Amino acid sequence: MAGLSKSRILLNQQCPKRLWLKVNRPDLEEASDGMKARFAAGDQIGDIARRLHPDGLLIDAGDLKGALAQTRAALDEAPRPLFEATFEHQGLLVQADLLLPEGGAWRMVEVKSSTTVKDYHLTDASVQAWVLEQAGMPLSRVEVAHVDNTFVYPGNGDYHGLLAHADISREARALQPEIPVWIDQARQTLDLASEPAMQPGPQCTDPFECPFRHHCDPAAMEPIPAHSVRVLPHGGKFVTGLLEQGKDDLRQLRMDELKKENHQRIWRTLQTGQAELDPRASKVIRGLGWPRYYMDFETINPAVPLWPGTRPYQHVPFQWSCHIERPDGLEHAAFLAEAGIDPRRPFIESLLATLGDTGPVLVWNASFERGRLEDLADTFPDLAKPIQKVIKRLFDLLPLSRDHYYHPEMRGSWSIKAVLPTIAPELSYEGLEVAHGGAAQEAFVEMIAPTTSPERKAALRQAMLEYCERDTLAMVKIAEHYSQADN
Repeated sequence: MAGLSKSRILLNQQCPKRLWLKVNRPDLEEASDGMKARFAAGDQIGDIARRLHPDGLLIDAGDLKGALAQTRAALDEAPRPLFEATFEHQGLLVQADLLLPEGGAWRMVEVKSSTTVKDYHLTDASVQAWVLEQAGMPLSRVEVAHVDNTFVYPGNGDYHGLLAHADISREARALQPEIPVWIDQARQTLDLASEPAMQPGPQCTDPFECPFRHHCDPAAMEPIPAHSVRVLPHGGKFVTGLLEQGKDDLRQLRMDELKKENHQRIWRTLQTGQAELDPRASKVIRGLGWPRYYMDFETINPAVPLWPGTRPYQHVPFQWSCHIERPDGLEHAAFLAEAGIDPRRPFIESLLATLGDTGPVLVWNASFERGRLEDLADTFPDLAKPIQKVIKRLFDLLPLSRDHYYHPEMRGSWSIKAVLPTIAPELSYEGLEVAHGGAAQEAFVEMIAPTTSPERKAALRQAMLEYCERDTLAMVKIAEHYSQADN
């Protein structure tokens, strides 16, 4: 049983092949940005959970044998909170996030960065509790501590209330009769001489995306072919039916088999290999007033709130870019928050000063910017009226694009990064240090960290400004292209 842990049991439950590869071929692992963000959030929440028990002891031996010895020694002393306390039963090793003394027994708490208790949390906690109790630890309760997204950070490092504790003792213990079976199944996987023959399926993403998907199902990680029926937006049962009939190539269908206008537009572009732009787009763009403001936001939504008055996972805007177009020329303005301050008020005050009182404010996917502006109006009532006026001026280029433009290389996506290369390829995001919103968040966190050198801060600032400016210049170029649809 050596080498068996709770995490390995959970991996085996998701997919035996994932466990086998994790142990035998870790070199094939490729964590996505989403996985890395989830791990980072978990680390942040775990750190806060420990800080809420300042008298606690972290079991931090460099190896599991040392951790077991350190845990035994801590249990021989006066009871105090223990972090990462390590236990073993029949070769199965576990580490409890929090172990809190309670009335002569111990309250075991698994800390999660989600905002609710998930089904897999119950499995996780049941294995932990089983090992602890088999090792002789009396447990008064089994809990999951998850993020309470109604918590509002008061400031000064006070995170009391960030975590909500859910008593799952009954549910966790109800699963325990199954644990010996899970152990045996994981052991059988680890005994295999070669990787299990598992076909790709729902287990590749449920409950988490598997970091071995590039190895197991490389085709699924490649872009959908431009001619596949799978690019059809909102295809639903229609696309499923086509695939069941073996019809995956749009080029082989008749246009009258497609009932939706945008599906027919996609079909026509595949026949010609050329983009199609509806002249009606030109009328819409030319009908907009002047000046025109092309606006984009960058936000950060940390699991642990950074500024007083913010909530866990709340999108806090820290940067904007705006290209201002007039009949006689184009200019650019920008804002990027400084370290050490709540960015929200300087963000909105500078934006309102730039946008003025008249002219359309063009965005891509207006629901996002609208949501952030509404949040700011709620936060700063004295600015609510001018913010609401800006909201009324928003013009969304995304639905205009969906309704009037398509190029085969967009492959069923109308994201700005899918549309832009088909219109202005010279504005590629390739080569930029910050090339997408997730990277902008990471760069901002690094920039405001007190340990970051002044030189690195300056480089990050320049990279973020360049990226956000590229987004709004992209909208200028796209709108200009649409305005020429009938030429």
